[in-house]
Amino acid sequence: METNILMESGTNELEVLEFTVGGNHYGINVAKIREILTFQPVTPIPNSHPSVEGIFMPRDIVITVINLANQLHLPPSENAERDMMIVTNFNKLNIAFHVHSVVGIHRVSWADIIKSDNTINATETGTGATTGIIKVDGKLVIILDFENIVTDISPETGLKVSDIEKLGQRNRNDNPILLAEDSPLLSRLIYDSLSKAGYTNVTMTANGQEAWDYLCKAKRNGTYKEAVKCIITDIEMPLMDGHRLTKLVKDDEQLKSIPLVIFSSLVNEEMRAKGVALGADAQLSKPEIGSLVKIIDDLIDAMEKEDNKLEDSENM
Repeated sequence: METNILMESGTNELEVLEFTVGGNHYGINVAKIREILTFQPVTPIPNSHPSVEGIFMPRDIVITVINLANQLHLPPSENAERDMMIVTNFNKLNIAFHVHSVVGIHRVSWADIIKSDNTINATETGTGATTGIIKVDGKLVIILDFENIVTDISPETGLKVSDIEKLGQRNRNDNPILLAEDSPLLSRLIYDSLSKAGYTNVTMTANGQEAWDYLCKAKRNGTYKEAVKCIITDIEMPLMDGHRLTKLVKDDEQLKSIPLVIFSSLVNEEMRAKGVALGADAQLSKPEIGSLVKIIDDLIDAMEKEDNKLEDSENM
């Protein structure tokens, strides 16, 4: 089963694949999926994490297989012959997740996704972390945070905060940055990384809706030029996703000049094309925090030079 579902960019919608593990219903954003296969024999890897079943090579790419039941502390499959593999690509990684069945695909709005509270996401690095919850045919489907799952198994695949150290000593910079990121852990890591890089004026919002509300308030007050010099947004967020936020910003005559960077695990070829169509000024995969800082430097510098040119032309 291959997934090739295309949607218009900026509609605030997503496709969720519903699957089961241990009798429970879970979901994954179709944008992360390369293909879905019946379970294939795998080659075990010595001394690997207990949830890593091994590797297999369906074509010319070696793919790591994660046993999701083991990672979620759920019972194994009752009929292994019917098990499935969801082959994914995000954060520049190819990973297959061993699940027990695939139910189907649902098209939903981010506005309808229920944000998990702290009783569910008790530990942001734990295997229970979720992106949100949807109600389908009277049952609750938990959309798992697969980035957290992979980082829990292999921490070096997460945000490469160590790259900030390679930038060396940097001056303090009070240019205001607006961050839209729903994961409290990643939001804090990005905030701390930007602070170490000299950017000390960062406003954090939990989703695109909060970021948009902040921008609209600054616009009403006539302070948007001073309030935000750069926007950084994730793509997957409840209420409003990063693509919808990008569309709203770049369609607004006053706000469209603010540089906007999409910083997401979903930046692949297809999603990059969507970001370009929406007007994003730059797009990066989430591990590349060092590159993010350099891009912010360049975008803010270019915007300031453009503003200075406009001021000079008005004073002539």
